[in-house]
Amino acid sequence: MPRYFLEVCYKGTRYSGLQLQENAISIQFEVEKALNIIFRMPQAELGDPKGREGIKLFVSSRTDTGVHALQNFFHFDTDFVFIPKHIYNLNALLPGDIAVINIYNVADDAHCRFDAIAREYKYYTYQKKDPFLEDRAYYYPFKPEIDKLNELAGLLIGKADFSAFSKRKTKVKTFDCTIHQSIWVEENECLVYYVKGNRFLRGMVKGLVATMLKCAKTDDAAENFKAIIASKDCTQADFSAPSHGLFLVKVSYREGVMGLLVKTK
Repeated sequence: MPRYFLEVCYKGTRYSGLQLQENAISIQFEVEKALNIIFRMPQAELGDPKGREGIKLFVSSRTDTGVHALQNFFHFDTDFVFIPKHIYNLNALLPGDIAVINIYNVADDAHCRFDAIAREYKYYTYQKKDPFLEDRAYYYPFKPEIDKLNELAGLLIGKADFSAFSKRKTKVKTFDCTIHQSIWVEENECLVYYVKGNRFLRGMVKGLVATMLKCAKTDDAAENFKAIIASKDCTQADFSAPSHGLFLVKVSYREGVMGLLVKTK
């Protein structure tokens, strides 16, 4: 059966996260519903995600409640043939805060999660009250030293055990992640943390942001931050950074995975 990658973007404010959940609205639920309407397939009720029929989506990078994405992917299998107008039809059915960007034909064994080689996030903070940033950035009314924050961010480069920045009850085989880039920058009146890595643990980016902001207030910031990393204890980290400041900005795949684009024009 042919397999497709579905590229989407969304504003996560109204949703309980990307993945299906019982008795809660998710990005996946809305996209599956739109697909099944177009192809006249059955759709499960909101409270019964496990019993759903029709087209079923598999997720690439899970995002939590309130987190946004400029790019994320699903994959699914179907015998239906996609044509360009289906992208328009999907967007007409989807709520205004979710959009389909593109659809790609891929190999039958391609997997949007396991074939991803890198993910990139940005976390936005702002220091001056701004009602237009309220649901898209973290209002942090302090002026941290960007040089000190970048000293801490630089300590994350490379492969390490990031248990300290993973929320509890996370079912993973390893807490090792490889961070390729980690830097704080000033961008359009915001202080932004940018990070790129091969994988991220549940709550990891928010944990890194809040912990760096907290450590930056101390005299021995680098030593304190190193101690938290080495502890491998999530109770030592700070996870208070709110979800609405976090954006998944890019998911990268090795060359050849994406296949043929179902073009919009």
